[in-house]
Amino acid sequence: MMSWWQALLLGIVQGLTEFLPVSSSGHLMIFKSLLGADPEGFLDFVVTVHVATVLSTVVVFWKEIVALLRGLFRFRWNDETDYVAKLVVSMIPVGIVGLFFKDKVEGLFGDSLTTVAVCLLVTAFLLAFSDFAGRRRALPAQPGLPAARNGISYWQALAVGVGQACAVAPGLSRSGTTIATGLLCGVKREAMAQFSFLMVLAPILGEQLLDIVKGLGGTAPAGGGAGPFCLALGFLAAFFSGLLACRAMIALVKKARLSWFSVYCVAVAILIFLFA
Repeated sequence: MMSWWQALLLGIVQGLTEFLPVSSSGHLMIFKSLLGADPEGFLDFVVTVHVATVLSTVVVFWKEIVALLRGLFRFRWNDETDYVAKLVVSMIPVGIVGLFFKDKVEGLFGDSLTTVAVCLLVTAFLLAFSDFAGRRRALPAQPGLPAARNGISYWQALAVGVGQACAVAPGLSRSGTTIATGLLCGVKREAMAQFSFLMVLAPILGEQLLDIVKGLGGTAPAGGGAGPFCLALGFLAAFFSGLLACRAMIALVKKARLSWFSVYCVAVAILIFLFA
């Protein structure tokens, strides 16, 4: 049975790492191993704390979300409708993975940290390469090419969605993969930061809703080894630490080099290979 202090620490880890390009799911597995947390019900705990960080995203982007909804319910094609449509397009790949490959993905959440280490190295490469390629390609806009509406095109949104679908593996950072994919596709940093955080809202909330429905129907365990108190404590810890991390990451994406995070990912991967 997961203890309260393990749930608290794991929730803080989730909140701090969800928005940084270092893989929150990978860090949860690392700290689960370090803390000796009960693996039973761990996937339910992971989904719960992911919902908490999604809600912290809603709080941070509250004004933007309200503006999108107002524009959407005017029932005409405008900037808000276009943006929401691109968010929907970005969710298609992860929806396909969730519907047809969920069991295989859940199999990645085992006791071995080898998968986490390998995926952290992939994350490091993506971050470093996108930083390098983006700076080499920092040229003035071509006068004959119109800018994409809302700063991102439909094919770019789909490409970023493919990145998000690949990032379900623990150790492959969702924010890092989506932001790196967007930058490699030519999306500006300012536009990519917001889009990356908003595109995860529906998939994570939908996943939690499905788990609740399965639990009520008796087809899936409701919490398992993580009791209600631990789930609630982890949720609150992830939510409040996520508020801080989300605001920090928005500023970092706009200004900082992503390659610094790649150095961190490589260091953690090496430590796993040496000591796990």
